[in-house]
Amino acid sequence: MSEGKNSAGNENGKYPEPQEVTAVTKQQLTVGGRTLNYTTTAGTMVLKEEAEEDGKSEGEKAKATVFYVAYMLDDVEDAAKRPLTFSFNGGPGSSSVWLHLGVLGPRRVEMAGEMGRLPRPPFRLVDNEFTLLTQSDLVFIDPVSTGYSRPAPGEKTKEYHDFDKDIESVGEFIRLYTSRATRWSSPKFLIGESYGTTRAAGLSGYLQDRHGMYFNGIMLVSSILNFQTAYFRPGNDLPFILFLPTYAATAHYHGRLDEDLQQRPLRDVLQEVEAFALGDYTLALMQGASLPAAQRETIVQLVARYTGLSPNYVERSNLRVEIMRFTKELLREEGLTVGRLDGRFTGADRDNAGETFEFDPSYAAIQGPYTATLNDYVRRELAFESDLPYEIITNRVHPWSYKKFENQYVEVADTLRKAMNINPYLQVLVANGLYDLATPYLATEYTFNHLGLPPARQEDVRMKYYEAGHMMYLHRPSLAQLHEDLAGFVEGAVGE
Repeated sequence: MSEGKNSAGNENGKYPEPQEVTAVTKQQLTVGGRTLNYTTTAGTMVLKEEAEEDGKSEGEKAKATVFYVAYMLDDVEDAAKRPLTFSFNGGPGSSSVWLHLGVLGPRRVEMAGEMGRLPRPPFRLVDNEFTLLTQSDLVFIDPVSTGYSRPAPGEKTKEYHDFDKDIESVGEFIRLYTSRATRWSSPKFLIGESYGTTRAAGLSGYLQDRHGMYFNGIMLVSSILNFQTAYFRPGNDLPFILFLPTYAATAHYHGRLDEDLQQRPLRDVLQEVEAFALGDYTLALMQGASLPAAQRETIVQLVARYTGLSPNYVERSNLRVEIMRFTKELLREEGLTVGRLDGRFTGADRDNAGETFEFDPSYAAIQGPYTATLNDYVRRELAFESDLPYEIITNRVHPWSYKKFENQYVEVADTLRKAMNINPYLQVLVANGLYDLATPYLATEYTFNHLGLPPARQEDVRMKYYEAGHMMYLHRPSLAQLHEDLAGFVEGAVGE
C-alpha cells in the first residue's frame, strides 16, 4: 500500500490534502508457551486544525501527517479492560524505533552477544519474547518530522519543532487515536525514552488539562525532566556532581579505578561515590575559588580516584570534568574513546589529542541495525509502502524551540507532580542505566527527590536500575529484567 503524493502543488497553486493510508496485517507470536494472535496497523493519521469560530477559516485544514504502528491483541473478551500504551522516543528528532524494536514490540533487533554489540551485516529481526504486548496493546508514535511523519505541504515546518507544539501534536494524535479506536474506557499508559520522558511528563499535564484524559501509569526510560541536571554551563555545578557516579561506573567497567575499588562490586563502589558526590564534593564546588588549598588537593585526589582520570587532569579541569571530555580522556592512553549513550562501548578517533570524540561508539553500534531492520520490516512484514526516507534520528528538527523556558532551564518535573496530585492513581516507573552518560541515574534521583510530592505519594514512583546504558535493553539480562519490571508495573497500576 503506498502513500499518496503530497509534495507538489496542483494547477491552481494549491497543495492536495494529505491522505490517511493504513496497512493492516494479522500476525502470531509464541511467548512462554502462550500464543499471541494480534493485528498490526501501520499507517498515517492526518491532524487537522479546527475551523475558527469567527469564520476566517472554512472547514478543517490539514496540519500534519503522523506515522504510527499499532499492535492490538486479538480475541480479547473486553477491550475496555485491556491496557493501551502509547510509546515514543526522544531526541528531539528521534523516531519511535528504539523502544519499538528494542524492547516493547513483538519483533526486536538481534544484536551480538549478551552486551548487545554491533552484529555483522546484514541485520535481522527475531521474535521478541519480552514484548509488552503480553500485558498491553501498543501504539508507537513518530512525532512530526521523524519516521514517516511530516508537516502538511504548505505548513511551516518549524512550528512543530517546539516544546509546546510537539506536546500538542502528539497529544492530539493520542486523543484522536483513542477516540477512533473506542478506547477511552481502557487503562492507559505512556512510555517515553530520553527526551521522550520530557514529552511524557508534559503530556501527563496537557492531556489531563486539555482533554480530561487520565492515565494509570507513565514509564520513563532514561529520564530527563530537569535539564539543569545535564547542562554543563559556567556557573552550573549540578551536572559535575550528578554525573560523577556514572563516570565511576564507566571507569570501573574498563578497569581504570584503583585496585581496591576494582575488586569491589559495582553497587558498593557507587554507594561510596554517591556519598562523596552529594557531600564533600558538593561542598567543595559550592565554595569556588574560596576553597582552601589543602581541601582542594583532597578533592582532586578523590575525584581522580573515582573517575580513573589523573589528578593532573582533574586539577587542570578545575575539579569539574565535563561529559565529552570524560568520554575522550578516560582511555586516551589506549587510543580509545568511550560511549555517551553507554560507557561500556569504545571507539577510535583519528586525532587522539582531541577534546571530544568524533562519534559516539555506543550509537554507532545501534544506528545500522535499527535503521535497516525498520525499513525492511515496515514494507516486508507490515505491508506499508512509502518512498519517503524513514527519519530514524533527524537534525531537521533543529533548532528546537524552548521559548517557553527562555532564560531558564527546561523543567517538566513539576508538570508531572501536578498531574500525580490531580490523579491520585497515576503511577510512575523510572528505568535507569548505570552506564548511561546521557541521562545519569543520580541526576534522575535528584530530580525526583526534589519533586515535592506529598510523602504518601513517594511510593508511587518506582526506581529501577540496570547494569547497562541509555538503551538498557541492548544488554540481554537487562532486557529480561526491564520486561519483568514493565509488565509488573502495568499489572499493578491497573489493579491498584
